[in-house]
Amino acid sequence: MVPSSGSDPTRRPVADPAVGLLLERTLAAITPADSGARTAARDRQNHLTKPPGSLGLLEDVSVQLAGLAGSCPPPMPEPAAVAVFAADHGVHAQGVSVWPQEVTTQMVANFLASGAAVNALAAQTGARVVVVDVGVATPVPASDTTPGMLLRRRVRAGTADMTRAPAMTRQEAIHAIEVGIAVAAELVDDGCRCLLTGDMGIANTTASAALIAAFTGADPEDVTGHGAGIDDTARRHKVGVVRRALELHRPDPQDPVGAVAAVGGLEHAAIAGFVLGAAVHRVPVILDGVIASSAALVAAALSPDALAACVAGHRSVEPGHTIALRHLGLHPLVDLGLRLGEGTGAVLALPLVQAGVRALRDMATFDSAEVSNKHS
Repeated sequence: MVPSSGSDPTRRPVADPAVGLLLERTLAAITPADSGARTAARDRQNHLTKPPGSLGLLEDVSVQLAGLAGSCPPPMPEPAAVAVFAADHGVHAQGVSVWPQEVTTQMVANFLASGAAVNALAAQTGARVVVVDVGVATPVPASDTTPGMLLRRRVRAGTADMTRAPAMTRQEAIHAIEVGIAVAAELVDDGCRCLLTGDMGIANTTASAALIAAFTGADPEDVTGHGAGIDDTARRHKVGVVRRALELHRPDPQDPVGAVAAVGGLEHAAIAGFVLGAAVHRVPVILDGVIASSAALVAAALSPDALAACVAGHRSVEPGHTIALRHLGLHPLVDLGLRLGEGTGAVLALPLVQAGVRALRDMATFDSAEVSNKHS
């Protein structure tokens, strides 16, 4: 069950000097899915007026969310909010992206002006958009902010170049994870019953590839894609950059904080915390693409039970995404050839998650509808 307000670990402000206490308390508070609620949901699915299993993954999602909430049917996953965690990456200096680093800040301003793809798709699906500056190199000017839409939670002004030094310190990684935990708590406190991951950070697919290789054991060649539009020559260079970073740091998947500190991004750490925060509050979190899945690897290594809250929104064309999803045991709801990020795939999957729960809740059973089933 969700901790009572008197013992809720996520109420500690991120600014508390005891960095790590929030993470420690959150991990201790995450519990496994409710097997009884899962069994009841699967049994109900099998008695609804349809052939068992005929709604495919929608049935699986409804059963998962019942286990997460500890009730059958589970609460409707609405209202929803997508948190776009934004940060910059020192590895950009290695020429892994065709886009200049200042685009991160410019896109944050675009989100705040509701001009990005995630804004348009969120408006279509009814999701709220919140932007979290967890490490943008150049802060967004105050004049560009929309009240309540931008959360300034900067841990540092972008990461270091992971081919030369750890991307961040261990304390900074923990701080960023705790930012994500706290943002999840704030959104849940504000009434949100479904959380969605978003991201923005030029060169963040390079860090994602390094994390996926570290946690799955896959070769950098197999997990490194074209990102935001590099050509094949540039991709080969990017593979080499990822390989050099891994050889320098040799991140240990048994030490997830150390791994994300060595080769991850501030937004990766924050999204990992966001997943943990969703899990402790027993609300679903819809994962976006390759950045979200690499962050989910960190969260799952910290707390395997956190996966009970995770729904894979879509499958990205980035090759590392499929490998990460397979490692996590998650099945994407849509496959539209997306490679944008921002949270767009998660937002598009939101109505499907909601539909799965609504079908479980609102459909009649064979008995209540007086419809003969195959056993009659």
